[in-house]
Amino acid sequence: MATVHLLRRVAVEFGLRQAEFASRNGMHPTDVRALVCLLDASRSETPATAGWLGSQLGLNSAGTTALIDRLVRLGHVTRTRDALDRRRVLLTVDARAVERGQEFFGQPLARIADVLRTFDDREAAAVRRFLLEAHTALAAHPD
Repeated sequence: MATVHLLRRVAVEFGLRQAEFASRNGMHPTDVRALVCLLDASRSETPATAGWLGSQLGLNSAGTTALIDRLVRLGHVTRTRDALDRRRVLLTVDARAVERGQEFFGQPLARIADVLRTFDDREAAAVRRFLLEAHTALAAHPD
């Protein structure tokens, strides 16, 4: 259980840093979670629509629209028509928002990546497997 408790401490610390970033940038903590979801979607080449984002965050349609409107107004997110399906609107994180995030989170994330590079392939695979299973367990938890 010590490892599980340590994971919880890391998660709490991430949450605190996200809240601090949100506060410094005139955002709500949910706004930061939305940006993380959109950045993850971009990395995995997942088309990010309002419906997709709402489902990731557990928001209803009205809450998702308000969130997106706020992020667009702040200049953090852009809406564009999908070139393949003009009825669909895709969401992307603006480059300036990415820069702000890198300025704030870059150094600690680089330190984490540096530590991970000291692990051999088996150790890194074990860490990845643990984190994937931890995520699966939390994501599957009933409301």
